[in-house]
Amino acid sequence: MMELSRTTLGIAVGLAGTLFLGYCVYFDQQRRKDPMFKKKLRERRQKAQNGTSRGSNLGGPFPDMTDHEAMQRFFLQQIQLGEELLAAGDLEAGVEHLGQAVAVCGQTQQLLSVLQQTIPAPIFHLLLKKLPEVSERLHRSMRAGNGAVLQEDDVE
Repeated sequence: MMELSRTTLGIAVGLAGTLFLGYCVYFDQQRRKDPMFKKKLRERRQKAQNGTSRGSNLGGPFPDMTDHEAMQRFFLQQIQLGEELLAAGDLEAGVEHLGQAVAVCGQTQQLLSVLQQTIPAPIFHLLLKKLPEVSERLHRSMRAGNGAVLQEDDVE
């Protein structure tokens, strides 16, 4: 059996990576050249925007603040979405979802401490910068709905 040297293996892996990257660039260019691409993109964005504005009867992305079960589901969903988006490289959206989770959590300091240990420092600082904006939206929806925030034993 023939042994491959590290150099040969490295070159083969590099070549395969380059070919894959080239295919991705080619595919992206073909997608963007499609005359329907911009129209579909606009429709998708408009649909997403309309969905978020109608998603809550309080005029925001937050659920009914008086329903602890809905708040807990929302909290867990936001943490999961935030982690998935950060892993996929969409930092802005990931931080937005984590910020919403922090905003509805009754144990904000503990959650922030855990997040500080688990996410990279630049992303954590981005989260801290985003928190006042997300918290303000939460407070507006709470004033509109007279709701409550999750308590310590609700988040497990």
